[in-house]
Amino acid sequence: MLNYPSPPKNICILRLSAIGDICHTLPVIRSIQAQWPTTKITWIIGKIEFDLLKGIQDIDFIVFDKQNGFKEYLKIRSQLKNTNFDVLLHMQMSLRASLISLLIKSKIKIGFDRERAKDGQWIFTNKKIKHVPQQHVMDSLFEFSKLLGIDNTKPIWNIPINESDNKSANSLLNNISNYFIISPCSSKDYRNWHSQGYAFIADYIKEKYDVDVVLTGGNSEIENKYADEILSACKTTPLNLIGKTNLKQLLSIIEKARCMISPDSGPAHMSTAMGTPVIGLYATTNPERARPYLSDSWVINRYPDAIKKKYHKDVKDMPWGNRVRDKWAMEMITVEDVTSTIDKFIKQFNK
Repeated sequence: MLNYPSPPKNICILRLSAIGDICHTLPVIRSIQAQWPTTKITWIIGKIEFDLLKGIQDIDFIVFDKQNGFKEYLKIRSQLKNTNFDVLLHMQMSLRASLISLLIKSKIKIGFDRERAKDGQWIFTNKKIKHVPQQHVMDSLFEFSKLLGIDNTKPIWNIPINESDNKSANSLLNNISNYFIISPCSSKDYRNWHSQGYAFIADYIKEKYDVDVVLTGGNSEIENKYADEILSACKTTPLNLIGKTNLKQLLSIIEKARCMISPDSGPAHMSTAMGTPVIGLYATTNPERARPYLSDSWVINRYPDAIKKKYHKDVKDMPWGNRVRDKWAMEMITVEDVTSTIDKFIKQFNK
């Protein structure tokens, strides 16, 4: 543990992506701010990811747009040339982030422990967090604040949504107020369940519980394809908002929902940040490492079955964080798995 007789003047956070991991990083920063309210926080973040957090007033953001290539590194160097930080928290294991770390002036640069520091990240740091095996991603990130001497690990997000985006979200919902979200897609196709299953679930929620269903997602080809397939297979009519929201509007829609149903994805972690429970569909990723942080009770976990089928081993005998990158794995999740979890969820929250 580092010993600070007084709060550091400024700390730099280096975490560029992705949406889910940004949602895991923000509570760590909030814990630092709670203990050291006078410490200035500068966060170097990706362009898309900044769209999720913009409006936060007590963090100074420096936006890195990877699409601009080498010019972005020159921009970062120019922005930081006159700044010396007390501490850098290098919280991303990627070569791109490590190259940026070379442009950050700080005597103390904290990174992941040698056992976990992929892409040679350990070379770019001079202090390491404690190695704790088999941690959830957010818990591993809280090791950074613990090394600073901050023990508070209660997750707090406080992501603002402006009035304009709230109004737009309400308009898109078209007076729907009692609804589940189905967010069908992850950015990794092997994590995605099948559209026929989602269609069955959408009908089940509407027909059994008279609760509306809203489809959400980005404007990618695969997400629009899922929307078309789900709507074609449904007997009921979910509200399709796939490709129709920005991240802030999506946050507003998530905040008002009763629950989200989603595979391992950024929106699942956005839902956690907004206090909305998630029924997580997990078979390719270990939910003990990457589940929606506050929704352990609602995770559908076929990961052990997928590991057994692919490797003929138990999860405990596999490397932590091992993924099953095969489409058949998600098909091990049955509609009965999902409907029974929905039933339990409705029963608990209707008490």
